[in-house]
Amino acid sequence: MKKIGQIILYPLSLLYGIAISIRNILYDTELLKETHFNIPIINVGNLSVGGAGKTPHVELLIKMLQPYINVAVLSRGYKRKTKGFRMVNRNDSAKVSGDEPVQFKRKHPQISVAVSESRALGIPQILKHSPDVQTILLDDAFQHRSVKASLNVLLTPQYELYTEDLLLPAGRLREHSGAAQRADVIIVTKCDSDLDLKQREDIKQRLKPLPHQEVFFTKYVYGNPYYIFNSTHKATLYPEIEIILISAIANTSYLLKYLNEKSKFVNSMEYEDHHIFSDRDINYLLKVYTEAPKNKTIILTTEKDAIRLQEHKQFIIDHKLPIFALPLRVEFLFDQNNTFDQYIKDFLANYKV
Repeated sequence: MKKIGQIILYPLSLLYGIAISIRNILYDTELLKETHFNIPIINVGNLSVGGAGKTPHVELLIKMLQPYINVAVLSRGYKRKTKGFRMVNRNDSAKVSGDEPVQFKRKHPQISVAVSESRALGIPQILKHSPDVQTILLDDAFQHRSVKASLNVLLTPQYELYTEDLLLPAGRLREHSGAAQRADVIIVTKCDSDLDLKQREDIKQRLKPLPHQEVFFTKYVYGNPYYIFNSTHKATLYPEIEIILISAIANTSYLLKYLNEKSKFVNSMEYEDHHIFSDRDINYLLKVYTEAPKNKTIILTTEKDAIRLQEHKQFIIDHKLPIFALPLRVEFLFDQNNTFDQYIKDFLANYKV
């Protein structure tokens, strides 16, 4: 059925591809101008419509850079109800600033986080608000060429390589795979922990990186779940516990693989990416939880989803729903952590306006 759907939608993908190609030609020939800034701009993005792991990789860079320089993050603030430029506050809701920007600010309160539909307009506003900022991380701006990034970091999951996908709507690509040539760094994300050297070389051959492009490989490492209203309250996963997973992320396969290794009983309630949980959704969650075995059931969600679930704080507390967020961090394979760290430091040290 998937193949049939792709065949039907392929003509639309061709039209979409023509439009994207024309836009890129206008930028490449400088008929459309890219805005340059006099501080390093690091862009973390992907070619597909989500699920590559941008949020944890932005957090990786925050943790890496924060001890040395003043760093800020600029995001679009997808699905927020506000418009224009906004500095993100820790007390903001997902409706006000978007789930990912709020997550960045709550986990890293000392950095500046902002949202703006226009990156070109948002960057000067950040510098006006926080003039000591030395580097800005752009969250998901690979396709937004109005800003000339100093360093482009392109993400692609191990099992969803951009070289093996189609343009929207037949596939999930927002640009032709050839747009990857704009990347300086390619990170293959969500890798199997036991990825070996032969598999690594096979992936690199399929990606065909250019001589100047560095290729890295990362995996997710999950931590102990914590109660979404009190991070000091932890939970432990074990084979007999029943897990109700409520999530609204682009792809749950990597997460479900991990949870199925931890528990024999996983019930997954999945919604579209960035879904705003409604009262009906939360009532249904209560129904599912009520029908599950007592004292042996935990409700899990991602940290990003937890931001949106907190809109229903009073209901969750009143009905004693044990909703725990599952934290994760990025780890490099093949001892590449120091190599990547040095690459970023060298880039910043050698940066010239």
